[in-house]
Amino acid sequence: MHSSPLLLEEPIRMASILEPSKPSFFPAMTKIVGTLGPNSRSVDTITRCLHAGMSVARFDFSWGDSEYHQETLENLRDAIKTTQKLCAVMLDIVGPELHVVNKTDHPITLEAGTLLVLTPDQDKEATSNLLPVNYSGLSKAVKKGDTIFIGKYLFTGSETTSVWLEVSEVNEDDVVCLIKNDATLSGSLYTLHVSQIRIDLPTLTDKDKEVIRTWGVQNKIDFLALYTRHAEDVRHAREFISKFENLKQTHIFAKIENIEGLKHFNEILSEADGIIVSRGNLGIDLPPEKVFLFQKAAIFKCNMAGKPVVVTRVVDSMTNNLRPTRAEATDVANAVLDGSDAILLGAETLIGLYPVETISTVGKICAEAEKVYNQDLYFKKTVKYVGEPMSHLESIASSAVRAAVKVKASVIICFTSSGRAARLLAKYRPTMPVISVVIPQLKTNQLRWTFTGAFQARQSLIVRGLFPMLADPRHPTEFDAGTNESILKIALDHGKAFGVIKPHDRVVVCQKVGDSSVVKIIELED
Repeated sequence: MHSSPLLLEEPIRMASILEPSKPSFFPAMTKIVGTLGPNSRSVDTITRCLHAGMSVARFDFSWGDSEYHQETLENLRDAIKTTQKLCAVMLDIVGPELHVVNKTDHPITLEAGTLLVLTPDQDKEATSNLLPVNYSGLSKAVKKGDTIFIGKYLFTGSETTSVWLEVSEVNEDDVVCLIKNDATLSGSLYTLHVSQIRIDLPTLTDKDKEVIRTWGVQNKIDFLALYTRHAEDVRHAREFISKFENLKQTHIFAKIENIEGLKHFNEILSEADGIIVSRGNLGIDLPPEKVFLFQKAAIFKCNMAGKPVVVTRVVDSMTNNLRPTRAEATDVANAVLDGSDAILLGAETLIGLYPVETISTVGKICAEAEKVYNQDLYFKKTVKYVGEPMSHLESIASSAVRAAVKVKASVIICFTSSGRAARLLAKYRPTMPVISVVIPQLKTNQLRWTFTGAFQARQSLIVRGLFPMLADPRHPTEFDAGTNESILKIALDHGKAFGVIKPHDRVVVCQKVGDSSVVKIIELED
């Protein structure tokens, strides 16, 4: 039983299935990234999304202009003020994505068994026999027999707006394809994906760079989601964003979307701050029976590296339905049991009919899966993987988690300035929340003084089990006993206010005093 990733005890667990889920301030330890757009951009809807459990807001620049996304972001800021809930901002840029543009916006009917020409001439009108694409090198990249997929942007896979093509011949710049299934392409923008073929386009396009240097810099984005094929893509993006003072602390999350990214996964993981397993495109590039293997392998590697990993495309059917399918509900739970830090919702919240309900439902499924997560097995596996000698900080973090589990602490409180100590605690997947108290530090660039801390607090909102609070910057960075007790009292009051700390609870505190790292156990009085 203990070798299983599940903790199931009969008959208690079977009976507990019938018990209603208990609401709590922390709906789940696993975080939820929501994509904001047409159906989720009003202040009221965003407010309800935050209450439902969204902790990171994703802005997808595959569609919409900067002004549109700026309005949405201003609404998010209003909602944050109203709810008093922190929310991080993720900018997702397009990258080398191929599109078919239907300027007429009229539905295009495609019939199985007929031929379709893909042309780089974007002046031509999209018809049932010809589709213009935004890439002049397509004819050089493909050969007879290759598979091409075209779907409505943010397709869920269940609609008839997705078509599979097989390349029949290449005619100069045009690619002639055999249509494999009946489909109706509705809308103005479609995604084109060539299975297992490298597209020779830069990772950061000129348009991407413009978005980063304007919208990204202006809004001091917390995360940049980057289409990644090689570790060099991450290095190049980091070099670019480091030119801007406002983005020097921005974390880069590598989106693994195709075979190239899969082949270079280990090198990408070493360079990136986190990983997004983009199962939409991966599900096209990989045989269906192999997708779960990559998901489990990628999540395991991220867990062992102590870097957050995000899984996408879990409840596609909730774009149009109030409840997920049975398979989708199980898929969300399995992502949690595999070790995911966060679940990313795309079409479900962007254009879906039930954005708030989707976030709430996913949060409830995550919370239930976390109850049966075998932390003891995972802890031993992680310690064995890390090996000896451990680094000083890793040893402190693992000891704090083990102590918290053994004494059945209600929370772990961690003092941190960079966020690294808190992320290391999360790496060992404690069964209780970690309140990460971020201590601001005063820094200067020779022109002005600024406090750090806000970035670090928000960036923990994508890490499983971390719940940040920003300490008062008037407290000195170098702790003394009095300062520690003062901040600790605020952190305890914070936990009590939200119902996660109660009288007689035990709390594990992880902090640095002078040059020493200290783990202590506190038993609370009435």
